[in-house]
Amino acid sequence: MKRHILAATTALALLAAGFGPAAAETVLTVGMAAADVGQLDPHRATTTQDKPVVSWMFNGLVRFKPGSASLEELEPDLAESWDKSADGLTWTFHLRKGVKFHGDWGEMTSEDVVYSLKRAADSKTSSFASDYAPVASIDAVDPYTVKIVLKQPIPALLGIVANYHGGNIVSKKAAEALGADFKIKPVGTGPFAIADYKSNESLTLVANKAYFRGAPKIDKILYRFIPADAARDLAFTSGELDVVYGRQDQRWVERFQKEKGIAVEVVQPSELALLFVNQSKKPFDDIRVRKAIAMAIDSKQIVGFKGAATAIPPVSVVPVGYLGTYNAKLYPHDVAKAKALLAEAGYPNGLELKVIQTSLPTMLNSMQIVQAQLKQAGIDMKMEVVDHQSWHAQIRKDLSEANYYSAARFPVADVYLKQFFHSRAIVGTPTAVTNFSHCSVADKEIDDAAISTDAAKQKELWATAQQKIVDDVCAVPLFEQLQVWARHDNVDYGYTFKAAIHLGPVITEATTKK
Repeated sequence: MKRHILAATTALALLAAGFGPAAAETVLTVGMAAADVGQLDPHRATTTQDKPVVSWMFNGLVRFKPGSASLEELEPDLAESWDKSADGLTWTFHLRKGVKFHGDWGEMTSEDVVYSLKRAADSKTSSFASDYAPVASIDAVDPYTVKIVLKQPIPALLGIVANYHGGNIVSKKAAEALGADFKIKPVGTGPFAIADYKSNESLTLVANKAYFRGAPKIDKILYRFIPADAARDLAFTSGELDVVYGRQDQRWVERFQKEKGIAVEVVQPSELALLFVNQSKKPFDDIRVRKAIAMAIDSKQIVGFKGAATAIPPVSVVPVGYLGTYNAKLYPHDVAKAKALLAEAGYPNGLELKVIQTSLPTMLNSMQIVQAQLKQAGIDMKMEVVDHQSWHAQIRKDLSEANYYSAARFPVADVYLKQFFHSRAIVGTPTAVTNFSHCSVADKEIDDAAISTDAAKQKELWATAQQKIVDDVCAVPLFEQLQVWARHDNVDYGYTFKAAIHLGPVITEATTKK
């Protein structure tokens, strides 16, 4: 049964407050490969389908330049400017004046910024709390000035205050007033505001006519959930969809590149696909079993199946192109050696590996390749396939013996290593993030690199950490998947779409549809 989370009266209130068009509407319809939204609280939104929407509704103190994922191209957003002390520990941000939150929630001030960043740093309210562990204090100097003091220097302070993950600024009044409902009724300062939600069907967003960069040229975004590939492709080719989440495979890209009036964009940053091996569950606490899994997997074959247009080989447990990525020595593909290791560990007839797997087609297809490869070495991987939202919930309860997880993060090795491989991030603990393997082998190097002020030493520590993680088989690098989106050529994003740090195109005030 469909449920409308925002009532018609709320939608009318948004219109009255300056949201939405007065005349004929320009509606941009976007199709996503998901059954439903996860949640839209920006400090909790981690799923592929949530991140693009969050980018349309929220701002950070700084932002990634639309179409870019480069640290060198970060630019002012809610902060007009900032200063830092000589020792890199004290940062002062000077806010724009007159920025309004969606609806009737008033002006954005330093009180909202302090509240948002402290909320992002709290594991009870954020999935990204570990990113803020080095922060000593966050204070409002005056209504338009915020001071952040660090315990020690960190590799990219601007990264944790950017319009990404915990850096998104929310309305303090709205978050406190709405409570649990904030996850589906979020209030930000971005170019679009949520107006309606139909479970398992769609989200509707309307233009924030009071947006500080100017009123959007698009009046409304209809974000449709279409999990079936064939149905989504048909909706796109028939013109029901203006923009579509593409399938990350060679044949899909080649097919739609031949279609007249369609632009296919394959963009960075890539999502690194890893198979996390859960060391807390027997027999995967045995390094020989983990090595056997690593050697049974053939990443070159996976890349070949995906196609060179959309996939590249992995080089480490941190994606290519991040600050600090190291070309690690990975385990070679060797089925005979894998079988020998299993026999040595007491499993001459092989063993069974039970995993919980998302039904998201692109991820399920990849895991089926891994399943076939493991089978050749005598490892029988049994998959329990569930919807994407349930999968996210279950793997965070530590219910799977291995986890296939594909992710892009802020492009610094520090963030990826802390979230996936530091013991503080182990799932099921009070400081849990996404350490599904229960890895702790490189804690010292990760911590030491985070506070190092010597760039060369920092990279050396990150390299050592990555090799230790690879050697211990905390996770097996599978492939790096570039992002694929397509649009009808009457849609102009207003920038060159080269990268999508938010896992989708950023729809801005400059985006148009003819």
